[in-house]
Amino acid sequence: MSLSTHQAELFESSRGRLEAIAYRLLGSAGDAEDAVQDTYLRWHAADRRLIETPEAWLTKVLTNLCLNQLTSARVRRESYVGHWLPEPVLAGDPMLGPADTAEQRESVSLAMLLLMERLSPNERVVYVLREAFGYAHREVAEILELTESNCQQIYRRAKQHLATDRPRTEIDAAAARKVVEEFLAAALSGDTEPLIRLLADDAVSVADGGARVQALRIPVIGALRIARYLRGLFRPTPAKRASIGGTAAALHIAVVNGAPALLIAAGERIVGVICLDATPDGVGAIRIQVNPDKLERITRRWAAEGTHQALAEIW
Repeated sequence: MSLSTHQAELFESSRGRLEAIAYRLLGSAGDAEDAVQDTYLRWHAADRRLIETPEAWLTKVLTNLCLNQLTSARVRRESYVGHWLPEPVLAGDPMLGPADTAEQRESVSLAMLLLMERLSPNERVVYVLREAFGYAHREVAEILELTESNCQQIYRRAKQHLATDRPRTEIDAAAARKVVEEFLAAALSGDTEPLIRLLADDAVSVADGGARVQALRIPVIGALRIARYLRGLFRPTPAKRASIGGTAAALHIAVVNGAPALLIAAGERIVGVICLDATPDGVGAIRIQVNPDKLERITRRWAAEGTHQALAEIW
């Protein structure tokens, strides 16, 4: 059944919300885009005369598609090479969804997306729809075909699972820029001491290369060890320059998933994203994404923003 202009516009008006839900559920912008496209195909094929509430119908179809992916993703991540990290999303991207409340902003931080990996698929759906999008328990229960009381129990369990190791407190844009500038200056100094002073004593650094790009496959723990690791990471070598096509890499400040970040660009490509979790005790976590499969959307968004002024060049 072909779509009328009104029906096509109705779906497009829902696309941003659907992508934001799917991203929070899957932790992958690419998978979220695919899930929304599959939802569109089902919308196109459906007898839309029988659909009383398109928004609820689209949300239910998308959620079921994501539930299927979450189940298979658990199996895939068990065999993932190295440390799996969520796909980074640049500030201003509609995929980040609503950001009016602290809960909505927290739900899309890399730290929370990692924490939500602990949840069962149903727990993750209930938590995301309730916490980030304000769905009533009755609405979530209808989407999952559960009783309302069961949905409430699942929500309480999800909250309990996420009660510990909560993500960092929020910082404003000016503070985020200062964090990145100080981090970059320390990393380029060639000395470990400036980095140690910026890092929390129990800081953790993890990197995701996805077997596509060389990356350390185990976490680095502790300020001293991380400082030594970063000193080597930022040291120029012919091999590093060759890995990005023989050119220097430009370093840019950004906000990614609500956190201060450093973008590493080779020409028009983003080849690395370093996200920093700032805490009152210093940078508590460093998450380095270099898997090219997870840098496609952020590259498109960054390129669409136009000319960027680099802070420095390396390698």
